[in-house]
Amino acid sequence: ANAVIQLFMHGGPSHVDLLDPKPMLEKYDGKAPPKEVADDEKITGNLLKSPYKFQKHGQSGLDFAETLPHIAKFADDIAVIRSMHTEHRNHEQALWMMHTGLTIAGRPSIGAWVAYGLGTFNQNLPAYVVLPEVKGLPVDGIRNWSSGWIPPVYQGTPFRSEGTPVLNLTPRTARPAALERGRMDFLSSLNADHKARHPDNLELDARIASFELAARMQLSATDALDLAQESAETRALYGLENPVTRSYGTRCLMARRLVERGVRFVQLFMAGQPGDTHNNNAKTTRSCCEQTDLPIAGLLTDLKRRGLLDTTLILWGGEFGRTPGAQNADGRDHHPYGFSVWMAGGGVKGGQTHGATDDFGYRAVTDRCSVADLHGTILHLLGLDHKKLTYHRNGRDERITDVREAKLLDRLIT
Repeated sequence: ANAVIQLFMHGGPSHVDLLDPKPMLEKYDGKAPPKEVADDEKITGNLLKSPYKFQKHGQSGLDFAETLPHIAKFADDIAVIRSMHTEHRNHEQALWMMHTGLTIAGRPSIGAWVAYGLGTFNQNLPAYVVLPEVKGLPVDGIRNWSSGWIPPVYQGTPFRSEGTPVLNLTPRTARPAALERGRMDFLSSLNADHKARHPDNLELDARIASFELAARMQLSATDALDLAQESAETRALYGLENPVTRSYGTRCLMARRLVERGVRFVQLFMAGQPGDTHNNNAKTTRSCCEQTDLPIAGLLTDLKRRGLLDTTLILWGGEFGRTPGAQNADGRDHHPYGFSVWMAGGGVKGGQTHGATDDFGYRAVTDRCSVADLHGTILHLLGLDHKKLTYHRNGRDERITDVREAKLLDRLIT
């Protein structure tokens, strides 16, 4: 892989309703769970069957729920990890774990690690770009794409999907090219003098680098995010003409244009935590799928036909799953003990599942996959060794997998 597009599903999408069918939930719907899979924290009640039908797709026969008809067409390109597990059932701690490798705040996100390790192909665009929803930030806000204690030049740069992509990027009054060049040269000399008086100030280094990048981005970012250059067929492929899919589809198309131009890591977020289905699980999960299923399939189609899927790793998933037991009348609670994510492209062998949960989808029991295993495999697919990608801090070499022994998911790698 040369680049990563992470489709992060805030709130915790329900694995037993989307990617991990459990006939035993159907059989024992409304009954108390067996002792061996009873909720450890006594939060949920009786078992709750999925409201959706599952069907096998592709030559591989991979299972997808009826709410994912478009993504399901790529069954033979997708590898579903059904045995994910994590260490906390609260959103914030689980988000820190999934993004940074530990359940504590203030560490670098995986996008920052990738930018630090590989840089960017295009010096006129950031290595790490974030595409949040216009109507609001996801839960935990900008910490989702923080660089933590590695230099702040590696943190994610948010781009807007409506209006001006980057605020304050273009001068209100255009200046002649010669005047602009002279102005930038003068500013560079002032910055160099200021930096010489304050050596080893990483925040200052990042600030100067950001201003210089902003100057270069005035043309590059505008071109990269000008969706008017796309054909009507491509816009329809991503669902840009449908108000339900327009927001997510716009950002999927922006992600393709960014990786096409050399951006290393692109993250898409939805506002709030739309997958947090404590009530109305069936309705809310279907709504999330209606917004994202067609745009994600459009992204896969577009990358594949442009020859970019082989070198672009797609990651889909949230911070945890949802309980097999019911919360309230028709909801599901947070579930860290076993859940699903999927990967495609970028060196991933599709058309298969990795690992399994028990018969009720409660615990990951076969070929268990930790967050460290996932992070180690992502870095490996990018040509990085998670043990060697380190940053020296407070007397130790820090890494995203920290002290954990990450096992590469070798069976998923082509």
